[in-house]
Amino acid sequence: MTLTKRLSFLLCYILPILVVLAEEVGGVSYLIVPVTVFVILPLLDFIWGKDLSNPEETNFLKLQNDSYFRYLTQSWAYVQLAFVVWSVYRIAVYPHTAVEFFLFAISVGIVTGGIGITVGHELGHKNTRYEQFLAKVIYMTVCYMHFYIEHNRGHHTNVSTPNDPASSKKNQSFYRFYPQTVIGAYQSAWELESKRLKKLGLVSFHYRNEMIWYFVITVLFLTSMIGFGSLYSLNVIRWDILGFLLLQSLIAFSLLELTNYIEHYGLNRKELGPGKFEKVLPIHSWNQNYFVSNAFLFHLQRHSDHHANAGRRYQVLRHFEEAPQLPFGYELMILVALIPPLWFQMMNPILESWELKNRLKH
Repeated sequence: MTLTKRLSFLLCYILPILVVLAEEVGGVSYLIVPVTVFVILPLLDFIWGKDLSNPEETNFLKLQNDSYFRYLTQSWAYVQLAFVVWSVYRIAVYPHTAVEFFLFAISVGIVTGGIGITVGHELGHKNTRYEQFLAKVIYMTVCYMHFYIEHNRGHHTNVSTPNDPASSKKNQSFYRFYPQTVIGAYQSAWELESKRLKKLGLVSFHYRNEMIWYFVITVLFLTSMIGFGSLYSLNVIRWDILGFLLLQSLIAFSLLELTNYIEHYGLNRKELGPGKFEKVLPIHSWNQNYFVSNAFLFHLQRHSDHHANAGRRYQVLRHFEEAPQLPFGYELMILVALIPPLWFQMMNPILESWELKNRLKH
């Protein structure tokens, strides 16, 4: 891997710096964050172009075990926790207009969701308790801890089937998909935990139910943040801090669900028998390989390889030509997904063309 590509994974650290600078300036300066993500990054994608290179298999183990890449994701968990605490401090100590409050929360949510949940997703798939713990810390800051259970044990098993709430169907708008995935994923996480406990001879409402602990931990986190902020207000309870944290969490997990919507839109695994589906293959996820946005998102857009080989770390994920390809990076596709007629006009012909090509091939 070239030095340029190694260093490119540091790009994400620009976002929290931009938020800090915007908070110092105030006003509408917070818009620099969404502008950077949804305007500047796509422009850089077009200027820099695509990265279709794959790591050499002879170098796989060395690259997979390279501690540099591991430290980048692990350190983000600490950055995110400190970043959220800092944002609470700023809300507690410095006056904000209603517009500034709203834009500040959106900017924080773009960081904690667009980058944070992406990193949490990467860490949550790893087989070390430390990295799994860090993933849960990240999810705690956005009030979405159940994602750890549902994504790893639910989504990766049921992806691109009718059983997966996080897989969008052809002609399903994002606004129809959103309640399906938000509510359905939470219900799925409860069901997965209930099944796990039942195998152990335990009832669902047991102290070993992780979903109960996730709820308690999230409430304690929110309460501690309100308490922390209230220390700077002569012990007046600062309910605005709760509103701020919930708003940034809403932005964060909504970005996650927009990404989920994009990643598997209209793709289906063949049903081999009642309730039994073919193995998850690269063709069951949308792929994209723009260099800049892929580096910014720790190769999340090489989603096809991730689903086919979930144990691979982000730096060794591969590009698959046979996988369906998105026309643009996630940043632009998220904006398109928010306008259903435009989404269907853009994506349905690509989906149908790929389906026809795939049928002819097999």
